Amino acid sequence: MADVSGSPAAIDPPSKEEKPDDLPQDSKSDAVKSDVQAEGESEAASDPGMYRYIKEDLFTSEIYKVEIRNLPKFVGFNDLKKFLAKHSLNPHKIKLLGRQTFAFVTFKNEEERDKAMKVVHGVQWKGQVLSVRLAKPKVDPILRKRKQQQEEGEGAGGQPPSKRSEGDEEEEEPLGVQIANVVTPLWNVPYEEQLKRKEQEVVAVLQRLAKEIGSTNKAMLPWLFAQKGKYNNMCCPLEAIRPSPAQTEYRNKCEFLISKGADGEDKTIGFRLGKYKGGSCAVVGPADTCHVSAEAKRVVGEFQKFIRTTPYSVYSPETYEGHWKQLTVRTTRTKQAMAMVFFNPQKLEEEELGALKSSMKEYFTEGEGKDSGIISLYFVREGQRTSPNIEDLPCELVAGESCIHEELLGLKFRISPHSFFQVNTGAAEVLYSAVGEWAQLDQDSTVLDVCCGTGTIGISLAQRVKKVIGIELCHEAVEDAKVNAQLNGLSNVEFHCGKAEDVFPNVLNALVSPNVTAIVDPPRAGLHSKVILAIRRAQHLKRLVYVACNAKAAMTNFIDLCRAPSNRVHGAPFRPVRAMAVDLFPQTMHMEIILLLERVDYDSQQ
Repeated sequence: MADVSGSPAAIDPPSKEEKPDDLPQDSKSDAVKSDVQAEGESEAASDPGMYRYIKEDLFTSEIYKVEIRNLPKFVGFNDLKKFLAKHSLNPHKIKLLGRQTFAFVTFKNEEERDKAMKVVHGVQWKGQVLSVRLAKPKVDPILRKRKQQQEEGEGAGGQPPSKRSEGDEEEEEPLGVQIANVVTPLWNVPYEEQLKRKEQEVVAVLQRLAKEIGSTNKAMLPWLFAQKGKYNNMCCPLEAIRPSPAQTEYRNKCEFLISKGADGEDKTIGFRLGKYKGGSCAVVGPADTCHVSAEAKRVVGEFQKFIRTTPYSVYSPETYEGHWKQLTVRTTRTKQAMAMVFFNPQKLEEEELGALKSSMKEYFTEGEGKDSGIISLYFVREGQRTSPNIEDLPCELVAGESCIHEELLGLKFRISPHSFFQVNTGAAEVLYSAVGEWAQLDQDSTVLDVCCGTGTIGISLAQRVKKVIGIELCHEAVEDAKVNAQLNGLSNVEFHCGKAEDVFPNVLNALVSPNVTAIVDPPRAGLHSKVILAIRRAQHLKRLVYVACNAKAAMTNFIDLCRAPSNRVHGAPFRPVRAMAVDLFPQTMHMEIILLLERVDYDSQQ
């Protein structure tokens, strides 16, 4: 499950994680500080503006940051993540440093941070006694870069380092080309060549998985030796990549930033030309991008006209001032469009906000924007430090319908503002058809659809199986999934809302069906280790179809599914028997990978 394009950093909303906040003072700050902290404090003392964002009321996990020292040598990211999970800790971010002997770890709230300091400090791990202390946040990257440029300029006689003498300037590419290179880096590569590059990526993934299985499950070595000999050192056969039916204008969801344009135009809606941490906030409109639909471009154009008629400025991720922040546009094959505008009210009165929403409604229902195609218009309030999840922001319907509808594989689906739906509908049909074929289902089958979103995979398979059970974290998506089952006249589908690691084990334990197939389509980070352990324990679960939007991130899942049984991992392992890529993201290096895994039967294993 993913919503990616050429450059996530360029498409995603301005990430507060790129611009960290300072750490609140508390009694534990008297502890001895590390060299890294001292350096950060020295920089802050010399220029307090580098940390001025600490006064703002916005969420960033940097304010809940600790440093873990004295880690065992050769500990990796996944090792540390599992160690923290063992102590019931759920970090937001982990960054290993210093030849991996210490790490910075951030959490989502003060309670989790303080718990980590309490339960990890002094714990012995692999012969090393860990030390935990508060950590200073990173300085504002754009201010740091600006300061460096000023210092370099002063050192060169006051001239900015980027200033060239006449005749030395290189001809700069048009902005349309620059933004295409950022969000769709393969736009000028022939499509057949794009597919070849992606297949090579999958080959590398399967070759690495073969090595990992060999080192974590010695009992599979004879089988693995034969597989590698037949399949170019891969652990299983790789089928030809399936192309996207449409290579351009395929995205049904895009997230646009609202900022100053790279061309100098104010209140511009588009994609960020660079990263905030690289010192850039400027955006370029989507007119010259090939992956954005004409319908979405029309919505962007009309919305840009509207916000330029208002007295409100664009939001600045540098100063935290301003209002207009982001525009998310969703479109469908039936030419329906949903627009969600993100607005920071700052200190505006409710009366003024009400007038703004009224003028917005009038503009898009009766005014110049009435032909934009928007049938669902939402106003989303930004600005409170409560949660890193965009789904938790207050979202108000300003005009039109609460949802839009899409058709996929002859079925109807309702889509709400925050619900997950694959961004390339045509290629999603290719993907789901392949999943259904590989799952080898019949009328006695029970399908577990894990991380099901709006229920698309399970609903597309429901007519050929006995029962479908979907699990999804987003409440809004679960409500959509239930409606979608009704829209398509299905009575053998049920959905559970909650974290997969909490819900999945209970659902599995309650199943008595001997014919169970799991289909998992998790977020980019993969499945929680508890879900993997539950899958391994469920011996009646013989077949698993794993849909991965980031196979490198899911590698830990693959390895744990195949590793030898141990005190922690119970149940016979799985082994990969078939793999294929589906191109959901033309013009980029992103793709979806399907991996079919089957339970090893030790009784009949050669």
